[in-house]
Amino acid sequence: MITLLNDNFSQLNDFLHEKSFSKIFILVDENTHEYCLPVLLGNMETDLGFEILEIEAGEEMKNIQTANQLWEILTEMQADRKALVINLGGGVITDMGGFVASTYKRGIPFINIPTTLLSMCDASIGGKTGIDLMHYKNMVGTFTFPERIFVYPKFLETLPFKELRSGFAEMLKHGLIADKMHWENLIRINKPDMVGIIPHIETSMNIKQEVVDKDFQEKNIRKTLNFGHTIGHAVESLCLRQGNPVLHGEAVAMGMITETYLAYLDQLIPEEDCTLIIESIQKYYPYLDISDFKDEEIFSLLLNDKKNTDSRINFSLLSGIGTCLFDHSCSQENITKALEFYRKLNNA
Repeated sequence: MITLLNDNFSQLNDFLHEKSFSKIFILVDENTHEYCLPVLLGNMETDLGFEILEIEAGEEMKNIQTANQLWEILTEMQADRKALVINLGGGVITDMGGFVASTYKRGIPFINIPTTLLSMCDASIGGKTGIDLMHYKNMVGTFTFPERIFVYPKFLETLPFKELRSGFAEMLKHGLIADKMHWENLIRINKPDMVGIIPHIETSMNIKQEVVDKDFQEKNIRKTLNFGHTIGHAVESLCLRQGNPVLHGEAVAMGMITETYLAYLDQLIPEEDCTLIIESIQKYYPYLDISDFKDEEIFSLLLNDKKNTDSRINFSLLSGIGTCLFDHSCSQENITKALEFYRKLNNA
């Protein structure tokens, strides 16, 4: 259940009073510790004791070593199965915190309070938890719903523009796969800043939640949420391995452009739709240089994608603006052509 918080966080306080938690653990990184935790603590009304768990910011922290440290801290602090974990942060915090909570003592309750646009519209919703394995994105995780999701849009005021733009990619994706009107409203925005984005956040959250409600464990339609992520995750993983991480939304934007062209090559969408989508995404996102990555490296990661079956690379590809297919297998030839198309955009 998603709840938009008012300024005194009364809905969160009502939730805490209604439940019988033994203790509260608040997971933050150094950024949310500085900018968001004071707001939460200043409005949180509870007689329970709480502990602050802090990790360094960044995707590179989303690994088994960090998870192990958090499990050990919970054990040392004698967290029982009635303890609550509050994940206060972006996608790394909600992914990591959800994973740690859902596996500690076979599962303790957690809630998400997303602080980035990416997390509000995507990562905190849907019950996917996870960590990265080596340089593979989200390879280890669980399907576990948080007890609640509390969204406080004013947290976006703490974000630099590039973080807002990163989250905006997921909003664009939601429109492209499920809601043509949402897509058309978004591409009218000149710059993805607070003023332009906030009126559309709730629609984007609802699109994600509606898809998840239909298919929690990603057996069918939920796979459409992976549009742009098959190639995007591969490139994001290579950048991480290279020691030059990129923001998730930047990689997804690159993935959406490439996979839109792939849909055109596979005759799923007409050329005019392909051109409109690609030019609209290009308007917001800088070119992501993938010239250092060989096709063989990208294919190696694509073959390890979680959505694959029988050694086939499965994509979720647009069949129109607002509609999406899943489990669509593409030829290696067309995937190579799509990657080459993206590389040439830098010289266009």
